[in-house]
Amino acid sequence: MNTLIMAGPHWGAAGGMAPFFPLVWVALWAAFITLAVVAWRRGWWGPRRASAPASPTTSASPTASAEQILAERYARGEMTDDEYFERMSVLRGGSS
Repeated sequence: MNTLIMAGPHWGAAGGMAPFFPLVWVALWAAFITLAVVAWRRGWWGPRRASAPASPTTSASPTASAEQILAERYARGEMTDDEYFERMSVLRGGSS
């Protein structure tokens, strides 16, 4: 008769701390993945995002934003050629 006598809890061939090694590997992988996600979100790693364009308040001249608005309105067809050039002349210090 073949009977296996177990004299206490056995944790496999290695015994002792062997069942905890897989938990250590899971914890290491979780830490690695967490670090990678944090690095990606903070921009330390991965594709670089384009910087935001300069705001009109930081433009070189005080009339630059007004000129840009006029150019956008002209491009949308809200004013004629004559109106556009007349207003640009006034902004640049000329007479109307």
